[in-house]
Amino acid sequence: MNVGKALYELARETGARSIFVVGTGKNVGKTVAMRAIYEAAADAGVTVGLTSIGRDGEAVDAGDAQPKPRLFLRPGTAIATARDVLPKAPATEILDVSDLATAAGRLLFARVRAHAFYELVGPPTASGVREIVDRLLEFAGVTIVDGAIDRVAALAGGNDAIVVSCGASAAGTVAEAAEAIGALVQRLAVAAFDPSLPFVRIEGALTPAKSAALIAAREARQVVVRDPTQIALTGKAAAHALRALTVRCERPLRVIAATVASIGRDRSFEPRAFINAVADATKLPTFDAYCGVRAA
Repeated sequence: MNVGKALYELARETGARSIFVVGTGKNVGKTVAMRAIYEAAADAGVTVGLTSIGRDGEAVDAGDAQPKPRLFLRPGTAIATARDVLPKAPATEILDVSDLATAAGRLLFARVRAHAFYELVGPPTASGVREIVDRLLEFAGVTIVDGAIDRVAALAGGNDAIVVSCGASAAGTVAEAAEAIGALVQRLAVAAFDPSLPFVRIEGALTPAKSAALIAAREARQVVVRDPTQIALTGKAAAHALRALTVRCERPLRVIAATVASIGRDRSFEPRAFINAVADATKLPTFDAYCGVRAA
C-alpha cells in the first residue's frame, strides 16, 4: 500500500493544514514517514511546505556519522530552513527572511526551483515553531514538519495533525517499544476539559509527585493541565496516572496515526509482531513506511 497517501488522507479528513511527525527517539523513521507524506501530497497536486524541528536531510548524522535519509525535493516545494544549508546549486528562490536565527544562519523561506537534495534546519524554540509553520502556510497548501516531542507544545490548540513514530533503535524489545509509544500517545491524546464539570487546575507540570498525591487523595474531579506536554510522566507511571485520574487539558493535540521502523542500527524486530503490538498499544491506524503495510 501507499503509506504516505494513507497518512496524508487521514490528516486531510481532520481538516489539518499542518502535519507534524514526532518520534519516541532518534532513528525511528520520522524522516521516512515525512518524506512519504510529502510525496503523496505532491502527487495530489498540493503545494507542500517543509521544515524541521532540529536538522534533517543531511547525508550523515552529525552525532555518529551514520547515513541518514535524504530529502530530494520537487520544484514548487516551499521550505523554511537556515541560510547556510541551502544548496549552492541549483538556484533557489528566496521568498522571505525571518528574524529567527540558528547556528546555521538566519531562517529563511525559499521555493525549490529544480529537483535537488535539501537540508532542513528549523527554529530553535517552541514559539519559533508556531511562527515558522504559520508563515510557511502562506506559501503552501499544507505544511509537513519533522518534529521533536519537546516542541509539540507549540501545536496545542492549533489546526495540526500529529503522526508518532517508533522504532527498534529506541527500545530493547518489542514490548518496551510498544509500551513507550502507547504511553506517549495516551499522554498526547488527552482530551479537552469540560468546564461544566468539577475540575482542579494544575499550575505547571503534572509531575510524578503531584500525580501520586492526587491518586492517594482519590481525586475524582478533572485534573486539568494547560496542554499535554505539561504531563511530565512517561512509561508505566504515565499509564497508571492516566488510568487512575481524569486528566484533561485546556489546549488539546490531535494524534492521527503511528508508524514503525522495525530495523534499527543495533537491533531489529519481527515486522508483523512489531506493527501489531504498536497498533494494540496506541489504538491508532499504524503503518510501516518501509514495508508499505498497515496493521490489521
